[in-house]
Amino acid sequence: MSKLWTAEDDRILRALYPATPTHELAAQLGRTQNALHRRAHNLGVLKAVVHRQSNRGCFPAGNKPWNAGLKGWTSGGRSAETRFKPGRDPSLARNYLPIGSLRICHDGRLERKVTDDPCLSPARRWTAVSRLVWEAAHGPVPAKHIVVFKPGMATAVLEQITLDRLECISRKENAHRNHPRSRHPEYARLVQLKGAITRQVNRIVKQSQEATP
Repeated sequence: MSKLWTAEDDRILRALYPATPTHELAAQLGRTQNALHRRAHNLGVLKAVVHRQSNRGCFPAGNKPWNAGLKGWTSGGRSAETRFKPGRDPSLARNYLPIGSLRICHDGRLERKVTDDPCLSPARRWTAVSRLVWEAAHGPVPAKHIVVFKPGMATAVLEQITLDRLECISRKENAHRNHPRSRHPEYARLVQLKGAITRQVNRIVKQSQEATP
């Protein structure tokens, strides 16, 4: 249950909110920053323009930084020794996996590493084994299409990812298959009910916050 606002709390909020960093005022009042922002909004209290963005640590306009023109300058220590070098061999990385390695990604798909190209992000260096199997038989996947397992045939076991388990479908068809209405009529009704309950809960919470003195 949220902590009620007192008249004294409101007085402090009106006096300090415009020019005091929100995290400091939140600690002083024993509330979250979100609670402060909501209460200030309800009371019509705004941040002073000068404090809408903290400028502490920034150079004043027109001030020349001390290291201007010193491209690549370092103060010594092991900085130069530990920097990444151009053309650095990726296999020297501590967590390096060679091309051909297998992994199971966050959604349960089996993926194979196909390149060490440094121009690609780490995630793009891996490709689903299912796609590789399909492309080996049919060539590149057409635009706006994806390779998926046939219904009920998904697996992450390398030996079981065979062409007869796979199909290439459009992204539109994939979206249709994964829509709640396509899974089960009862599931679709539950999704609608969940949305209706969520909207009602949000409405009640909002009304309660607006009614809080």
